[in-house]
Amino acid sequence: MGLSAWKQHGASRWALRVNPSSGNLHPTETYLVWRRRVYHYAPREHGLEERARLDGAAADLLASGALLVGLTSIHWREAWKYGERAFRYCQHDTGHAIGALRLAAAMLGWQLALLPRWSHGDAGALLGTDRDADFGDAEREEPECVAVVTAGDPSSATSSWLDLNSYLDPTLLAAAARAGQWQGTANRLSPERVEWPIIDEVATATRAAGAALDQGTGLKVQGPMPKGIATGTSIKTAREIILQRRSALGFDPRGVLTREAFLAMLARLQPGAPPWDAIDWPPQVHLALFVHRVQDVAPGIYVYLRDSAALEELKGAMRPEFLWENANAPNAPNDPNLFLLAPLDVRRIANRLSCDQDIAEEGFFSLGMIARVDENLREHGDWFYRRLFWESGVIGQVLYLEAEAAGARATGIGCFYDDPVHDILGLSGHAWQSLYHFSMGLPVDDGRLTAEPGYAWET
Repeated sequence: MGLSAWKQHGASRWALRVNPSSGNLHPTETYLVWRRRVYHYAPREHGLEERARLDGAAADLLASGALLVGLTSIHWREAWKYGERAFRYCQHDTGHAIGALRLAAAMLGWQLALLPRWSHGDAGALLGTDRDADFGDAEREEPECVAVVTAGDPSSATSSWLDLNSYLDPTLLAAAARAGQWQGTANRLSPERVEWPIIDEVATATRAAGAALDQGTGLKVQGPMPKGIATGTSIKTAREIILQRRSALGFDPRGVLTREAFLAMLARLQPGAPPWDAIDWPPQVHLALFVHRVQDVAPGIYVYLRDSAALEELKGAMRPEFLWENANAPNAPNDPNLFLLAPLDVRRIANRLSCDQDIAEEGFFSLGMIARVDENLREHGDWFYRRLFWESGVIGQVLYLEAEAAGARATGIGCFYDDPVHDILGLSGHAWQSLYHFSMGLPVDDGRLTAEPGYAWET
């Protein structure tokens, strides 16, 4: 969650972060709760600010060595520029952060997973975001999620995720926080603010109640996880890839991605290994791909399924004339989850759908992340709306890193015309919705910019 670099052009100097964010605005704040202390993470200093000391027997629940990580969003950091889209962008960034934290934990041989039983109110109490006096006229923070971090094999008797989920009681820990000794106040970001009531309305409607989340299933025990991003990737190499991640500003339209690299990227989106073991629901987000320049892959519209059980449902929801052919090639790697819908030149279509941005047309491919919406909200509740965007953000984080590992670059695209996207695919109603767009290609760097490491000790 820290700084990866400083960029400079003329007299202007700005920081880049390890985790991606819409417009490099970074609405996501990070907290640690460990051994009777609540800390706020300060990325510029790469340090922890002590916010509270917890009292009571409930605080002893954290004495086992497990620590909690909490994420919050400051909507105004996005709203001043993007208006009502800020809520969606903040949820994407929460997903980016979940993915970044899970991979960082994996590099250390640690485990990290979201705790599903935490309500909005309990999370706010633990992290101190419900303390009106500490914010004054400063912009408020919206609690998003709480995750637990432990070392060792989660399937062992002494480090069971199921046990952690049961004994880290959110009500007791929230009570301990309310009774704690707090210090510090928030600083105001802007002298003037424009109100966006719809953001507050959606935030209120999608807050988790807590009890409804506890279905008795607990967390999924996945077994020991690899220490690198992928099998055969050293920690040093993983760290270099993570720190060099950037959001592309433009693509060279002559760039071509190999089929093998393309399919390897898609395979990383399947559940199981980090970061996908951090979330406790099965895949709900699939990819509608606009392929332009991938070797041995015909240009056209494709679908990539992250859960093969969705095949018939998506077939029935999309245009009846789509081919749904497996994208196989002789003497080349294949993936049974990749389907060709329509072979055609989709460069201009991708450009138009992504708010007329050339970056969606000039890369190897662009994509829309489509998810079940109506069914999930009926089954789980409105709070699951946020989690669909978190899942999309984790997908984006994985693809960002996969692009860097392949010598390419990627960028999230928050601005797109969702109704035309649905029309192209034949989707109607709210059963399936496009939540996030993305593009990858050969980057065109701006030679006018100079770069320095994020922190002085890395020089």
